[in-house]
Amino acid sequence: MYPAHTPQRSVEVHHPTPIQAPVAHSAPVVPMQPGSVPAVASVVLPDGRVVTGYAIDAVRPEPVTAKPAVSRAAVNVALGGVGFLAVCGGLLLLTSFIAALTAFIGQLIILAAVIFGGWIAVQVLSGSGHKGGTTVHIRKAVIKRNHFHG
Repeated sequence: MYPAHTPQRSVEVHHPTPIQAPVAHSAPVVPMQPGSVPAVASVVLPDGRVVTGYAIDAVRPEPVTAKPAVSRAAVNVALGGVGFLAVCGGLLLLTSFIAALTAFIGQLIILAAVIFGGWIAVQVLSGSGHKGGTTVHIRKAVIKRNHFHG
């Protein structure tokens, strides 16, 4: 593990010192007279030690107070009111949704009319239309049909 030229080191080994158990002295239990001084409880543990302390009374829960009875009619009226408000809110949202959808469809129709109308206007007013079609000069056609030659 170490190279050959490294000097050897001495290792010190430390052994843990065991902890001695405390010597149990039994203390005499002195009874207390009841009165203004609280009672002292003593418990002897299996190893002979005595633990002394004050006894604590168990906490008693407070008595449950009776709740006032609620009328069945009052519960029905309250639930009916909540249901009515929920329906009114739903109808308001539905009405708002329908109005918004109607406005959106109207705007789409107007947009389509503007685009189609613009396309027609470009076709009519465009001077550089198709040159391959038949051009009819009304004045010449009328004159030719009535045999007015000039």
